[in-house]
Amino acid sequence: MSMYRQMWLAIFLSTLLALMGGLLASTLNARSYLSDQLNLKNNDNATALALALSQQNADAVMIELTVSALFDSGHYELIRVVDPLGKPIVERSAPGTGQIAPAWFVNLLPLTVAPGQAQISSGWKQIGTLTLVSTTRFAYQSLWKSVLQLTLALGLSGLVGGFLGAMTLRRLREPLQRVINQASAISERRFVTIDLPDVPELRQLAQAMNSTVSRLKDMFAEEAQRLEVLRITANYDPLTGLPNRTFFMVQLLDLLDTEEAADGHLLLVRASGFSGLNQRRGAPVANEMLKAFAQVLHEHKVQTQGVAARIGEADFVLLLPSQVSAQEAAAKVLNALVDACSPWAEPGKPVVHIGIANLTRGQDIASLLAQAATALAAAESQGINAIRTNDGANNADLPSSEEEIAQSIGRALDQGQVRLASLPVLDMKGRLAHVECPLEVAFTDVADWQPVNRFMQVAEHFQLTPAVDMATLTLALDKLHKDPALVGVAITLTAASLRDEGFRERLLDMLRKKPLLARRLWLEVPEADILKHTIILPAFVADVRNAGCRIGLTQFGRHFSHSDTLHDFGLDFLKVDSSFIRGLHLNPNNQVFLKDLAAAAHKMDMQVYGEGVIDRTELGALEAAGFDGATGPAIKAPR
Repeated sequence: MSMYRQMWLAIFLSTLLALMGGLLASTLNARSYLSDQLNLKNNDNATALALALSQQNADAVMIELTVSALFDSGHYELIRVVDPLGKPIVERSAPGTGQIAPAWFVNLLPLTVAPGQAQISSGWKQIGTLTLVSTTRFAYQSLWKSVLQLTLALGLSGLVGGFLGAMTLRRLREPLQRVINQASAISERRFVTIDLPDVPELRQLAQAMNSTVSRLKDMFAEEAQRLEVLRITANYDPLTGLPNRTFFMVQLLDLLDTEEAADGHLLLVRASGFSGLNQRRGAPVANEMLKAFAQVLHEHKVQTQGVAARIGEADFVLLLPSQVSAQEAAAKVLNALVDACSPWAEPGKPVVHIGIANLTRGQDIASLLAQAATALAAAESQGINAIRTNDGANNADLPSSEEEIAQSIGRALDQGQVRLASLPVLDMKGRLAHVECPLEVAFTDVADWQPVNRFMQVAEHFQLTPAVDMATLTLALDKLHKDPALVGVAITLTAASLRDEGFRERLLDMLRKKPLLARRLWLEVPEADILKHTIILPAFVADVRNAGCRIGLTQFGRHFSHSDTLHDFGLDFLKVDSSFIRGLHLNPNNQVFLKDLAAAAHKMDMQVYGEGVIDRTELGALEAAGFDGATGPAIKAPR
């Protein structure tokens, strides 16, 4: 029995006992009072009647007439007169008739009344003895009415007391429920604080819980800060704050290798005035110019949702998505760099040169960089600030414009030309943890299946992501239904879909209707997407986990510095981005970072998987770092 029910039962029983005790005491007191009053009445009436008859020197006839007249008034049960020898002179009686109170009440609370007696005399001669008993009918009527009124009054008092008790319990229940919810949130790896209640005892409990939550938050914040320092040290240039050459090359290689990669543009940017400035004014001044140079690239990276990095002493790169015009972006970057570097520029000398190369999926990284270097050399040969392009091969099999791509995706969804790929995720003992199932589409004019993630930017622009994700979810649940032995299926949801309230409701409705399948479903959200919608994530995570699903982040780590609140969300797993995994066995700094990251995640009861593993050496480094599993080209499904 819950504490609230016990408190309610205690209040009810104590109120009931108090009411019954009060009713019983009042009733017994009233009965005693009425009995005493009837005794006095019997004695007084008997004395008064005997005195009246004595003063009249009444004979037997007079006594009988007087007694009969008095008895007929209806206030007496018995009037009897006997002579000195005990022979009755007159007797009138009407015992217990016409009771207004219920018989059970009369039997339960009998009135104990002694008859009144007095002597009738004439002078010194005794005529007889008078015995008189007043009727108890009116006494019982008064007592019954008193009990009814008292019961009603006590009942109303009980209702008022119950209402006050309910208000008191509610006043106690609300803050106590907040504490319970806070404790539940901690068990779900969410750390929230609550308002302090007014009740002193509960206030102390809430203070203790808030203090615990604050300490946990501080602990994870310190851990996250330490991990962020390790991540920056391993992957970022200390002077400019941009990604370093190693980190960028890993990202670029991963982008060219993955099946989900989209086309794009690579801008190779050189600070042409750096060497001369370094010779003329020294390294500190030249470094200031490089910082300004890097700031411009960072701003354009943010505007175009690209990637910027420093790959040499005076060389930088800017990786742009395919929907951005390379020539327009390069022109803006060139003008911005010329303005930013004007304080250090030597009159008549060039400040910046840019070479452009177009990249496609599956392209060799050496040839891509060679194309960019050739274009840069051509720009430098102009002798002024210049931009040159070296066009790479384009994929002619795909639709050429965004509108055509969007139409092809919509047509594939409508015609059911979609399927799920199957990429195994194994634990470190080689057992299947689950299967990643990205959606693939077949365009009507293309024979090959294309990963839909290659075109998600186009799909989001044309508001197709909810339909794409809903198709993925439907196929995943169907796959789980057809294969009961499959341990789990993981699908990726986009932030644009989660932003759609209708999509969230349909998703949760499907999961609640199929709870057994939902328990084997893993939902993934890209880290970069979800950081834009941290407001909706906690409630969505709670709803999904209540439906039985697991939910976590994929491509984790690229935006680690902005993910300090993720410990409040109650996630089940993290999948670390492949850029941290590639060449891990050769990167001690990343080894330390990932080892500490795995330890921190395990403290929050989250599993950690590595993405994009290409050989056994990387897998061994992940196992040494404490990861729970991995996926990638080197991971094969167990037979």
